[in-house]
Amino acid sequence: MKKNQFFATVLVALLIAATFGIAMAADEFTNTGNDNKGKYLFRKNCRTCHIPGGTAPDLSPNSKTQAQWQRTFKSYEKLTCKDEWKKLSQGDLNDTYTYLYNHAYDSPQPATCE
Repeated sequence: MKKNQFFATVLVALLIAATFGIAMAADEFTNTGNDNKGKYLFRKNCRTCHIPGGTAPDLSPNSKTQAQWQRTFKSYEKLTCKDEWKKLSQGDLNDTYTYLYNHAYDSPQPATCE
């Protein structure tokens, strides 16, 4: 019986570790989202404030490097507009990240958001 308990304990520990790993991976952003949807979402959700003369500094994809976009998305909870970010799904955030990352200042296709 002790052998079965050992295997059950190991199995539970593995399941917990796998679940934790999946949860952590869900918070990571990749540039494999939908670039076009990300452009739309950025214009709809971010550009309304981040325009010349807006309530936040002007911002477009080429305002930052790819590494800077990575840091921004990784620590968006520190931003003033964090409550706006929390309204978006993980998928929408990843699509927005994809657009910004793929068109960052140091990307092969830097872009402004006109």
